[in-house]
Amino acid sequence: MTSHIFANATILTDDRQFTGQITIEKNMITAVQESTTIPKGAEDCDGDFVSPGLIELHTDNLERHLEPRPEVIWPVRSAVLAHDHELASTGITTVFDAIRVGSIVSNKKARYARYARNTATAINTLTTEGSMKISHFIHLRAEICSETLIEELDEFNANDRVRMISLMDHTPGQRQYRDISQLEKYLSDKHSMNKKQLHEYFKFQRGLQEKLGTKHTLATVAKAKAFNVLLASHDDTTSEDVAFSKNNGTGLAEFPTTMEAAKACRDKGISIMMGAPNLVRGGSHSGNIAASELDDYDLLDVLSSDYVPASLLLGAVIIGLRRGNMASGVSKVTSAPAKAAGLKDRGVIMPGKRADLLRFKLVGNNPVIQSVYARGRRVG
Repeated sequence: MTSHIFANATILTDDRQFTGQITIEKNMITAVQESTTIPKGAEDCDGDFVSPGLIELHTDNLERHLEPRPEVIWPVRSAVLAHDHELASTGITTVFDAIRVGSIVSNKKARYARYARNTATAINTLTTEGSMKISHFIHLRAEICSETLIEELDEFNANDRVRMISLMDHTPGQRQYRDISQLEKYLSDKHSMNKKQLHEYFKFQRGLQEKLGTKHTLATVAKAKAFNVLLASHDDTTSEDVAFSKNNGTGLAEFPTTMEAAKACRDKGISIMMGAPNLVRGGSHSGNIAASELDDYDLLDVLSSDYVPASLLLGAVIIGLRRGNMASGVSKVTSAPAKAAGLKDRGVIMPGKRADLLRFKLVGNNPVIQSVYARGRRVG
């Protein structure tokens, strides 16, 4: 494709919507104008919404493709390509693939294997080959409560397309799992742990945090500074958590669990990201604060699809309908994540930006995707 015009489109910009035309040349947007005319040869959007392609900063959806069932390990390249195609079909044109670094090898019941280096290599190779439909960057999820974090971090360098590192601390009894009963239910359902096994597991995890927590945190913060990438916190719960995050240089708070933490993030200038599944379901599956409640207080900057790629557009639409301003909702999955991650070439519809575009309509209150373009090429 060298030139294409989207006409009769309801264009969603950062703060408003209008009927107009978008012209793309090769992989760039070259013109945007308000107009109700339909030039010869243009694509008649029939009033459908056209927004920037969606930008996802935190999804572990890839893990579902790497291990589709417990103990079933899928070929890495095939898994990455399936993940890439799935995201394109949901309107996501830029993704930060969240890959865990930090594994447990000594405890059979708590064991989780290393996979980050091989997976990142596959993502980067497929990107270089031109095999991907959309843009992929690496988001390293640094698991503080682990045994091999520093060793795994050191396997990465400045050529690995790492654009974000987040601090994860899943020690039982704090942050996401301050309510221990929620973690007990999760582990009982997923890993069939009984009470005795849960007690032993919690003791082991707390021991790791006590022994290695500070060392792992310092190493992660240092790596983010060395790579000059966005550092994110995860599941901040108290104002003290947020102060700790700010002191580490955090620019984005992923999924704060309380109103207290969200307000502290706003006070300290830290962007706030919440899960779109939380919004779609009407609350947190872990019993934490609802994303809609934070949005009511204007304490929600960015949405993430987290574990359901299709939730990203749906969540944006839900906010747009709640606010009576679709552009406001869509900005949380386009311009806001682009700004948070320092992506200056995408996330808005204006001349000179990448031709990453999403056309969708509403059927009732549900978005139905009509087409997806990444770098001017139709991918969905």
